[in-house]
Amino acid sequence: MESYRVSHDSLGDVKVPQDAYWGPQTQRAIENFPISGLRLPRRFIRAQGIIKWAAAKANAEVGALPENIAQAIMKAADEVISGMWDQQFVVDVYQAGAGTSQNMNANEVIAHRAQQLLGGQIGDVHLVHPNDHVNMAQSTNDTIHVAIHIAGAEAIVHDLIPAISRAEETLRTKQHLWMNVVKSGRTHLQDAVPMRLGQEIGGYVGALSYWRNALQTGVEKLYAIGLGGNAVGTGINAHPEYKQRATQYVAEKTGLPFHQPENMFTFIQNLDAVLEVSGLVRGLATAVGKIANDLRLLSSGPRTGLAELKLPAVQPGSSIMPGKVNPVMAEMMNMICYQVIGNDTTVQQAVAGAQLELNVMMPVIAYNFLHAIHILSNGLDAFTNKALKGLEADVNRITGYVEMNTALATALNPYIGYDQAAEVAKTAYREGKTVRQVVREKNLLSEEQLNEALDLERITHPQES
Repeated sequence: MESYRVSHDSLGDVKVPQDAYWGPQTQRAIENFPISGLRLPRRFIRAQGIIKWAAAKANAEVGALPENIAQAIMKAADEVISGMWDQQFVVDVYQAGAGTSQNMNANEVIAHRAQQLLGGQIGDVHLVHPNDHVNMAQSTNDTIHVAIHIAGAEAIVHDLIPAISRAEETLRTKQHLWMNVVKSGRTHLQDAVPMRLGQEIGGYVGALSYWRNALQTGVEKLYAIGLGGNAVGTGINAHPEYKQRATQYVAEKTGLPFHQPENMFTFIQNLDAVLEVSGLVRGLATAVGKIANDLRLLSSGPRTGLAELKLPAVQPGSSIMPGKVNPVMAEMMNMICYQVIGNDTTVQQAVAGAQLELNVMMPVIAYNFLHAIHILSNGLDAFTNKALKGLEADVNRITGYVEMNTALATALNPYIGYDQAAEVAKTAYREGKTVRQVVREKNLLSEEQLNEALDLERITHPQES
């Protein structure tokens, strides 16, 4: 039978599990919000620890917090940063508006651990108080918003951008490898003029590069953090030097250039930077989803599809059809991309829910924003390692398609005109012949002119070496 201690908050007594580092306000949230079982992720909890560490250091330096209490809070916060107390962060994603319960979860865990470090007991708040000491000069309204910025920036810089770069470099290798392979282009899912397989893959490289660059620029918007704005932006109960010092220590702790925003009230009222960067993550997902779709189509078969490319076989594809192998990594990537797009829709709607001096929808914004970055980062790495690196080309099949491609007649336009070239294409399709055969049969060009017109090296003129 689980034992309890009785804790007290402004509403009265609360029974809290004896060994829990959280306190009464967290316990009330557990009981009030038994919604999803979802929790804010590791990077968010780490960010909360960073904020509490920086706040304690700054408050001690300005003389607002006794040095021994500050040191205990910083030690406890460092343990939170390391992940030591993740199991103590127990509030559901769908919780009190703005994230008050989440902020108090951090305050209570750190306070009780600091109390323990100073020789006190878990549950006692006489030595270190969650509100008076751990939350000194802070509010849910600035700290949760700041935590979203810290967690999002770290996730993009350390997880997502490197994952994009690895996918980009893998595809760039394939681009150079296949630059001499001529294939049929396709538009509207119909045959189009020839191109190089390397050029097609190069299009994917360029798309990844575009969004990587956009995210590298966009993440800078997250570096503005309104720590010290407190409840509505005025910085009530904070020492005048607190906000600059605390922000500086966040930057030092993370190694990222966090700084104060131009307008503290704008920061507290809105999550515009998160909205903007979430949109960039959605854009990346859209581009990656297109690549995954293309690879599924180009590898379709193996006998009755396009089958120009071969994805690595990583697992059996059917519970009933023996020997069937499916493009599972591309399918997985598509599902992640759809989820990321949905996450961004939630972020957009929740950001639009701001009213007056605050957006109270921050917990669901935090979850969806960080979840999107997390699954897209992991998904890209899995896709790169299990699909892109082992991607192969069936050169014989690819070149076989080219010769039968009636869109080759496009290259005849300068020699015989569009109308006559169209007749050649229709005849070739109707009679199951190549464009080259029809031109010869109709004696429309000399052999020299024909070879010049249908010179695939000239037609596809690769821009890359």
